[in-house]
Amino acid sequence: MTPLPRGASRAREGTFRRPGWRDPSLRRSVALFRAFLREQDDPEACYTLLARDAVDQVEACDGSVAGRTVLDVGGGSGYFTREFRRRGAHAFLFEPDLAELGGKPPESAVVADGYLLPLRDGVADVTFSSNVLEHVADPETFLSELARVTRPGGLIYVSFTNWLSPWGGHEWAPWHYFGAERARARYLRRTGRPAKHTLGENLFAVHIGSTLRQVRARDDVTVVSARSRYWPFLAETVVKAPGIREFATWNLLLILRRCPT
Repeated sequence: MTPLPRGASRAREGTFRRPGWRDPSLRRSVALFRAFLREQDDPEACYTLLARDAVDQVEACDGSVAGRTVLDVGGGSGYFTREFRRRGAHAFLFEPDLAELGGKPPESAVVADGYLLPLRDGVADVTFSSNVLEHVADPETFLSELARVTRPGGLIYVSFTNWLSPWGGHEWAPWHYFGAERARARYLRRTGRPAKHTLGENLFAVHIGSTLRQVRARDDVTVVSARSRYWPFLAETVVKAPGIREFATWNLLLILRRCPT
């Protein structure tokens, strides 16, 4: 089992308070959307902006990350890990895919499956997972592992792109509405290269309603907030509307607290 580094914060007792942020601004939403449109051409700018925004959300909810132990689970090439470290956190990247780590992964990055992290129970003050849940075949087991490695009272940040959102098909969206195979075939014809994602292999149809029911039924976490990650207004309200939320939310953000043992 991986021990905590020297100087890392083992725990910071806190109350189960709601996030302190207000609904995001329209300018912020537009900036993120424009960055997403350029993701393939300029991933550095896109993910650097997204990482800053995500850590802002964590700090707005739970205070400064400086001196705290943060686990970035499935964080790819490490943009989120680097941003947490830039703000003084003891942040560690766990990524199962060597190809996703890229040529210069953060120091101390660990190749590990999110279903079975090489960590003892309750080591993290913050466990962070951005846009990973739709890429795992068993989201419930994945969430259980995030909860296991988070200390009682610690924060769990989970976001994912739900299948029926306009971006649910990832690089072959929005044509996924007409069927995954048809969308992948269209992507191949248009670009001349096969799509990165295949439904049922490395991309799964995860829905907001079923995910919320699973999370709320758990006895090891408390839902602090369920909100659209990028909406500029009524970010929590849209998630409360069954049916509509599956199309309108775009990306669901769950802020969870690990329950006391």
